[in-house]
Amino acid sequence: MKIVKKGMAGTMQSSDLMVFVEPADSLQVEIESTVIRQFGHLIRVKVDEVLARNGVSAGLIRLTDRGALDYAIEARIETALQRASA
Repeated sequence: MKIVKKGMAGTMQSSDLMVFVEPADSLQVEIESTVIRQFGHLIRVKVDEVLARNGVSAGLIRLTDRGALDYAIEARIETALQRASA
């Protein structure tokens, strides 16, 4: 999947997250989370899993998390990727 434009998905409500994706020359992932100390490594694993499954090798992926569960993280990333792809 190639990211060709900006895309976003999610909300800033508690137990949800906002995902922003945009084109870039390399793959960059930025994670901001209220639970980064406890679950930052698990969030990153889920992000990497979804990006690999969708064949994303370049793009800027920014997550602003408010304690979302793994299925919500997966769904929001996939939605943002679909909105940003050709």
